[in-house]
Amino acid sequence: MRHPELLIPASSLEVLKTAVIFGADAVYIGGEAFGLRAKAKNFSMEEMAEGIAFAHEHGVKVYVTANILAHNYDLAGVEEYFKELKEIKPDALIIADPGVFQIAKRVCPEIERHVSTQANNTNYETYRFWYELGAKRVVSARELSMREIKTIREHIPDDLEIETFVHGAMCISYSGRCLLSNYFTGRDANHGACTHPCRWKYAVVEETRPGEYLPVEENERGTYIFNSKDLCMIEHIPDLIDAGIDSLKVEGRMKTALYVATVARTYRKALDDYAADPKRYEANMDWYLDQISNCTYRQFTTGFFYGKPDHEAQIYDSNTYVKEYTYLGIIGDVAEDGRIHIEQRNKFTVGEQIEIMKPNGDNIVTTVLSIRNDDGEEMESAPHSKQSLWVLLDRPGAQYDLLRRKE
Repeated sequence: MRHPELLIPASSLEVLKTAVIFGADAVYIGGEAFGLRAKAKNFSMEEMAEGIAFAHEHGVKVYVTANILAHNYDLAGVEEYFKELKEIKPDALIIADPGVFQIAKRVCPEIERHVSTQANNTNYETYRFWYELGAKRVVSARELSMREIKTIREHIPDDLEIETFVHGAMCISYSGRCLLSNYFTGRDANHGACTHPCRWKYAVVEETRPGEYLPVEENERGTYIFNSKDLCMIEHIPDLIDAGIDSLKVEGRMKTALYVATVARTYRKALDDYAADPKRYEANMDWYLDQISNCTYRQFTTGFFYGKPDHEAQIYDSNTYVKEYTYLGIIGDVAEDGRIHIEQRNKFTVGEQIEIMKPNGDNIVTTVLSIRNDDGEEMESAPHSKQSLWVLLDRPGAQYDLLRRKE
């Protein structure tokens, strides 16, 4: 039996540290160029170096995305970028383009090369092809079923790793290679600038009657015809392990620290429980399902794992997330008098009940007794985002605990 790694996304240094503390085995991040999340905060080279050092101190790996589909004008910059990455030593590069792959192989051969889902990896011969070029891991296309992944495992070398998305947003297009954004707005999804047109509301226009917009309706539920539910495989850990998957990947390099902490903590406990005793995993299923719904999501589906999705995998009446908690901040320093330091993310007030979210799975309800700014001035509320605050709660908090409020 393989014991799969839990691979968590991080949009910033703060989120990377959260992923590490809340249970990730590995974290994947993007630099300021050549990744596919141009709107994510992403990492400067200095932040990347600090994040890699922090992760390695905690026994966690860091993978850097460089998965654009490159044009000629990208190649010189890619080579320079890889020379810089060589110095800070990430554990792997995630690459989709064969030309970029070859540059990485030449410039920094000591860094593992993982083949991105953007390369449309749908069969075992493709896996073998990348293995012979020097890939350590291949990320499966989202369109694969559990049976197909298991067949791939049976036909590839044992030391070639399979990475598979198990949680997060789904794309209407083939493994994320969508052209709608480029067509509508000029922003290329394959260069990291997707505007997510799959979440928009559409109508039909008949060519002889321009200007007459006919609503697209299915059973009068709505018009969000490309709007998929989110993937969630927390109930199917045994099948994922049985299929021979080496890395369980969570989507979401634009998500908050609260989202990352919630998903990482829940999958961490599910994986550990199953490894210790499958009966414990089954007994704790209600807890996993309750916890995983505490972060923003668009209802859940198992995607393509058990056959092609039908209309039940779509959300027709809304393109918004379900949101049960609001993220308030991460605890930094803890003073001798028990006050905690946070950089505030959303408004909260003195006297309000909030929750301390701990990496071990505990959620502690607490009351805000006092809020002070850095000058020591008392405040009734904290309305300004990213304000530096010292907060006194009636229950103790520790560094890297998260604060949240139930909506």
